[in-house]
Amino acid sequence: MNAHLPLEHRLALITGATGAIGAATAALLAERGARIVAVDRPGTDFAALEAALGAALVAVEADVTDERSVQAYVAAALAVTGRIDVFFNNAGIGGPVARIADYPIAEFRKVMAVNVEGVFLGLKHVLPVMQAQESGSIVNAASASGVTGSPGMWGYNASKHAVVGLTRVAATEAAPHGVRVNCIAPGPIRSPMMGRLDDAIGSEEAKRARGIPARRYGLASEVAGVVAFLASDDSTYVNGAVHAIDGGLTAI
Repeated sequence: MNAHLPLEHRLALITGATGAIGAATAALLAERGARIVAVDRPGTDFAALEAALGAALVAVEADVTDERSVQAYVAAALAVTGRIDVFFNNAGIGGPVARIADYPIAEFRKVMAVNVEGVFLGLKHVLPVMQAQESGSIVNAASASGVTGSPGMWGYNASKHAVVGLTRVAATEAAPHGVRVNCIAPGPIRSPMMGRLDDAIGSEEAKRARGIPARRYGLASEVAGVVAFLASDDSTYVNGAVHAIDGGLTAI
């Protein structure tokens, strides 16, 4: 007899699904029984995710900064089971690293569009679905940079602080309808995105890890584990919270 799967018969919608954290989360939620609707930008190669998840996956190309595109990915998710049980509002970009005098306004707007408007639009079109069904869990992807300052990362820091604010507003609005909204705040996680940041600031993992109490970067699977907890019935009284996943970085 198969062990009980905590997310069996549930539909999980994930944006930024082919990135390191998105893919690790999709795999873990599928392992725990969920059907996955994986969303990523137009032109994305979903082959690795399709190979890993098979029939559990529905892949959707969408621009999270475009409202019609967001409406379309929500419609695609509803077409699978008629409901959305879990929403991992995860799509995001890092942007450049520069002093404020040298930070291009076009790049700032691009980061804000993806990281803030994308999260807002996801909430705008998923929350009503969950409120109507009187259940659901939303997890927004913030960052340790959403609760601290990271020199030179003007767009990224501002955007992730905004995600924390959006989470708290959404949590208070959603709670009376049986819907929970939380966010995660990962520190340095071993991933291509983190590798690009290390290159941009002229550092390396071993050197930066010495400033983390855990003395290492985190793994995408460790982030996925927290998202899976927030998606499950083990967290039914957890709402409006910011969950650090940073090896103690923001405890310093």
